[in-house]
Amino acid sequence: EVQLQASGGGLVQPGGSLRLSCATTGFDLDDYGIGWFRQAPGKEREGVSFISDGRKFYSIFVKDRFSISRDNAKKTVYLQMNSLKPEDTAVYYCARASRLPFSLWRTPSNYVDWGQGTLVTVSS
Repeated sequence: EVQLQASGGGLVQPGGSLRLSCATTGFDLDDYGIGWFRQAPGKEREGVSFISDGRKFYSIFVKDRFSISRDNAKKTVYLQMNSLKPEDTAVYYCARASRLPFSLWRTPSNYVDWGQGTLVTVSS
């Protein structure tokens, strides 16, 4: 059974850092791209970052602040979030991509399996 479990969220002050983890089971992480998405109250789910075949992609809103990485041995994908802003507050999800062109990584419908989400709150 394919499962993804996001963790590491919490309350952090503006300018702080968090590292999210996405633990995966049921498939070979080497073979799939993994995306991080977020959804704030009243807003649509948006792509934050994506990793596949050694390539990494970022939303313009997080580029230079967030960093995605993966540990295939631990079957885990990470999202290091630095210089956090109040507008980064959202529930963050990780998801397993179907076969997709890299240009479509931001589209949620291109992902076949989703984790349950972890809440990140950036506030003083």
